[in-house]
Amino acid sequence: MKRRIVLTGALVGMIAIILGAFGAHLLKKYLTVDELNTFEVGVRYQMYHALFLLFLSTRKEIAEKTLKTIYNLVVAGVLLFSGSIYLLATKSLTVFDFKIIVFATPLGGFLLIIAWAVLFLTILRRKS
Repeated sequence: MKRRIVLTGALVGMIAIILGAFGAHLLKKYLTVDELNTFEVGVRYQMYHALFLLFLSTRKEIAEKTLKTIYNLVVAGVLLFSGSIYLLATKSLTVFDFKIIVFATPLGGFLLIIAWAVLFLTILRRKS
């Protein structure tokens, strides 16, 4: 499980760097400042959670089942939160109405919050 967490964290981080560069260099020609700022929020939160996964992989005191739960919450949360933000920020470049996926952003954010809460409660309940 820890290997999967590290690999996923590295992949999510790498994709965040790629998307950040894509936004800064290519999309700035096509998006408004507000749309670029929105896109950047998706990149930033994706990178935060890539680092969170790497941190998570170092924790020896967390049970495998809990690691898997947090991992699944983070992966789903990043896909929904950052993914929907990327789509919504670039909606002016396509004819598809991405407003129908607007529910994905708060749901993804909620999953990320739950992942952090699970880690917090796991450490809090652990006897030192």
